[in-house]
Amino acid sequence: MKIAFLMDKLESINPIYETTSYLMYECNQRGHTVYFLEPHDIYIRNHEVVARMRNITVSLDLSMKKYWRSLIGCLKKEELVFETVSELDALFLRKDPPLSYQTMEFLSPINGQVFIINSTEGQILGNSKLYTLNFSDIIPETHVSRDPARLLKIIDDFGGAMVVKPLQRFGGEGVIKVSIKDRLNLKSLINYYVRAYESYEEREPIMVQEYVDTVQKEGDVRILMLNGEILGAMRRKPREGDFRTNIHAGARPYKHKITDKEKEICMIVKDRLIKDGLYFVGIDIIGDKLCEINCVSPGGIPRINRLDGVKLEAKVIDFIEQKILKQNR
Repeated sequence: MKIAFLMDKLESINPIYETTSYLMYECNQRGHTVYFLEPHDIYIRNHEVVARMRNITVSLDLSMKKYWRSLIGCLKKEELVFETVSELDALFLRKDPPLSYQTMEFLSPINGQVFIINSTEGQILGNSKLYTLNFSDIIPETHVSRDPARLLKIIDDFGGAMVVKPLQRFGGEGVIKVSIKDRLNLKSLINYYVRAYESYEEREPIMVQEYVDTVQKEGDVRILMLNGEILGAMRRKPREGDFRTNIHAGARPYKHKITDKEKEICMIVKDRLIKDGLYFVGIDIIGDKLCEINCVSPGGIPRINRLDGVKLEAKVIDFIEQKILKQNR
């Protein structure tokens, strides 16, 4: 099979901790032809979606470090493969957030011709933190506005601590805990986040969400879901003096056994994820509340593998192979 990965530069990846590298390695081990491309490599030729790719298929049974060095070596070769994207069997969209809307527009016409993980329409819908509003019964109290006065009143009326979240950032960037106890700084922060110096229509809407206080000691739970089913999970605890549970923000992963409540949350979101073509996602749960759904390059496979002694990437590629065989019948 021909399987391509659209992602960030390979040189920027630490393959030991990167989910994408494990997926690529598994494809290579199974004898598939593996291609690499970046968002700017896609173009249109005579009405067809075409991409400049590099064939990064290498020898089998290498260690991950040697495998990655071989991939980097493939980039130094001059030959590019100009492939009609619809002739691929599968295309993983694994570029880190923020989402490239232009890439989604380029690929949208062939969404049904090649199996794309995750679908372009699904990523457009699901990449924002607003996607969790589809499941309002299981999320913390949530408000979104670009009006500083309204946001301050929401925090006042709530009375307790809340979390401010920019809608499009990732990895915990820009997420802060606020309360009415420090009103002068709070007003300044809200004005900064919404860009209150702009006219109303040019301002940035932000999310303010109930702070679930169990996060400080217990952290959150990252659950990876594949085609609506639970693939694996880990608990992430924030570092000392922080409340953010993102690994990029210094949090540490721990082994976790999924609870009945967490299974219930997964069942609630399952059908909507499949409907939107979000086959491989990471959901974040704090306490018994769904806090985020990650559909743009969700991660966690290498750490869950080490914690649980499993090989989750094999299940992902099993699913891809089955999906492609079913489509080709």
